[in-house]
Amino acid sequence: MISDDLLARLAAPIESPRLWLEPLRATHAAELFEGLQEPELYRWISMHKPDSVEALAAHWRMLEGRRSPDGQFAWPIWVLRRKADGRCLGRLDAEIDAQLNAPNLGYYLLRPAWGQGYASEAVQATTAALRERGVRRIVSTVTVGNQASARVLQKAGFVFDRILKDNDCIAGQMHDDEAYVWTADALSAPAA
Repeated sequence: MISDDLLARLAAPIESPRLWLEPLRATHAAELFEGLQEPELYRWISMHKPDSVEALAAHWRMLEGRRSPDGQFAWPIWVLRRKADGRCLGRLDAEIDAQLNAPNLGYYLLRPAWGQGYASEAVQATTAALRERGVRRIVSTVTVGNQASARVLQKAGFVFDRILKDNDCIAGQMHDDEAYVWTADALSAPAA
């Protein structure tokens, strides 16, 4: 089971040179909803486009506990906020077990933030913060062909591990994923 103290430590805010990563709240739905309507966002991720701000807020309200329903995993989820203007740029989340291994790290940025290095900065800052908080291993997957996300992970010290056949369903079609692994023992987390 994930203790309240461990959960609070893992889900604490993170700061990088250009970003604040703040814990997700239902109130973020109003800021991110419009950007989540961009069809191109769903080319590589299995998430569904939210129907309304209210539905998105209700879903995110359930995630504010930051713990899996069975209590076995911490679910820290952060919204990426640009320091320069306070704009929300996307989301990053992790799933972390009591042994401080993260079998899943995921992220997405809204289209206006693409190609500016924000994803790399956020993943690097999160990896460094989770390492400082005791996490020893992190796995992240990207859909085969999503070279931009693969580069983000590689810049953060993740190493390609293997292909996961039919690992994800995007728009009703099964896709293979590439699994990338980061380990604290490899000293692979660059300073954010």
